[in-house]
Amino acid sequence: MKTNDDFYPATPHATLTTGEVIRMLRDAKGWTQKQLAEKSGLHTKNISLLENGRIDIGKKRTEQLAKAFGVHPAIIMFPEYEADLIGKAA
Repeated sequence: MKTNDDFYPATPHATLTTGEVIRMLRDAKGWTQKQLAEKSGLHTKNISLLENGRIDIGKKRTEQLAKAFGVHPAIIMFPEYEADLIGKAA
């Protein structure tokens, strides 16, 4: 009979930040920051700040980017939980 001692918790292989996800999705689409800004309605400077983790994303920005990328907002907002979907979204 197996006990809890027979099981080991899974460990993540990589941790992505929200900014890294935004950059990955943008690169996968072949878009510049300017193109993403135009498609999302965000300012180019904010795209750069988000990708570099200099500002928090917030709900409104998440929704704007998700709509531009054609993905669910959770993929952008919670990359640690949605990592397997990020590759599929690109």
